[in-house]
Amino acid sequence: MSGFSLLIGNKNASSWSLRPWLLLTMAGVDFQEVEVKIRQPDTKQNILAFTPAGKVPALKHDDLLVWDSLAICEYLAELFPEQKFWPEDMKRRAHARALSAEMHAGFQTLRQKMPMVCLSLFDTPEMTPELSTDIERVKAIWAERLADADQEGPFLFGHFTVVDAMYAPVVSRFRTWGVQLEGSLADYAENIFELPAMKKWLSGCNPTDILL
Repeated sequence: MSGFSLLIGNKNASSWSLRPWLLLTMAGVDFQEVEVKIRQPDTKQNILAFTPAGKVPALKHDDLLVWDSLAICEYLAELFPEQKFWPEDMKRRAHARALSAEMHAGFQTLRQKMPMVCLSLFDTPEMTPELSTDIERVKAIWAERLADADQEGPFLFGHFTVVDAMYAPVVSRFRTWGVQLEGSLADYAENIFELPAMKKWLSGCNPTDILL
């Protein structure tokens, strides 16, 4: 299957771009990667040349344009059902969608105080009540899912799904900003970093692309 191109921002810092990029890569899709440097004089012009939504990421598949990271992930899950990017069971699938939507719409303090900078290590920011709440909520989601005895595999629903793609940037954020993880949570973070697709993304990061 051909005819794919994905518009992304700076790999070192564009968490929204990482999510659909992971799914495309894990599905073995041959796609053109179009990277736009963020916060440059021509950034908006370059993005608008690809998508009228004016934001990254955006996916072109032949004559179809899909924008917004979660919408792209939904499309890829439908396009490649053999990858099982959503759980097969209806209730588990609903749960997975709820967790993905929660990440998509929430955690504003975590995003602001702990931006994704894949190749950097910083001191942990001041732990405000709002930031602590966001961090503890992520940990609780991971702990609950990883304790599910009815699944097989190291990811949040056993095998890698959209949910893992949605939370992969947070795994990176936690390492960058020194959030301590233990037990199954530490194992989960390591499993994300050990994914060949994640390693490929990291190898393409430019350490000078820091959008703080």
